[in-house]
Amino acid sequence: MTLVKDSVPATRGARRAATARTGRPGRRRENLAGYLFMSPWIAGFLLLTAGPMIASLYFAFTDYNLFTSPKWVGLDNFTKMFDDPRWQKSVEVTAKYVVIGTPLKLLLALGVALLLAQSRRGQAFYRAAFYAPSLIGASVSVGFVWRSLFSDGAVVDRTQTFLGFHVGGWVGNADWVMYSLVALTVWQFGAPMVIFLAGLKQVPRELYEAAEMDGAGPFRRFWNITLPMISPVLFFNVLLETIHSFQIFGSAYVVSNTACGPADATLVYTCYLYQQGFKNAQMGFASAMAWMLLLAVALVTAVLFWSQKKWVHYEEDAR
Repeated sequence: MTLVKDSVPATRGARRAATARTGRPGRRRENLAGYLFMSPWIAGFLLLTAGPMIASLYFAFTDYNLFTSPKWVGLDNFTKMFDDPRWQKSVEVTAKYVVIGTPLKLLLALGVALLLAQSRRGQAFYRAAFYAPSLIGASVSVGFVWRSLFSDGAVVDRTQTFLGFHVGGWVGNADWVMYSLVALTVWQFGAPMVIFLAGLKQVPRELYEAAEMDGAGPFRRFWNITLPMISPVLFFNVLLETIHSFQIFGSAYVVSNTACGPADATLVYTCYLYQQGFKNAQMGFASAMAWMLLLAVALVTAVLFWSQKKWVHYEEDAR
């Protein structure tokens, strides 16, 4: 009996030692398998994202025209950028688009989400119908259709004339073409609408019932209950849509018939960057513009994150 009892701990110790000896190779095989499955993503990130970013950072300080070797010029590209009136115009146009288009898109998305949050017949159909433009809105074909709708003598022009407004086609009018782009981005409100709808579904019904018993009207319930409860979702949508607005290119390029006009009225930042890099073969200047855009977006993002402390309410803050 004593020999059997003494052998049990010895046996367990031997098993633990064997497990320790075989554990490291086993973990290495698991890690190797994980890296193997991740290798396509890692290769894509290094070759298609990190590599071009590092190269563009170098080109931003060079005179590079795609056909000759880059020549180091230091900060000359940035100096020329700030002195370029068309660059200043592109910043102005982009800022105007962001300030007008983003709030209108979010307001419409939130309004439709409030309507769809209520139980009604055909709710699934309406959600799909309102979300569909977000899937196709960024395509080139929709840009061509949009340009034809807002051209002289097209549907929008005839409707305006019927209502007594003689503006003409928006595409050819420097004062109105920007609003055609705003209308296009507002039309694609489906994605933020779905996110708002998910946030509205998380608001407890008991809060509305208690507020209604206290005599709070619809506007007060919306202001004091709905907005604070969905403020994290609102912040996410504001951040995402603001970044997307800074990156507008396809719709502006197609609607303006690749001219970013008339009179540079739709010369958004990325459109001028494309012209400098691929039409004028000034890749160094275009790279400097790209990095300035990255810094601008990072600055706006930082300001939004700083401001969220004052108006975004999280559940852990209430505990």
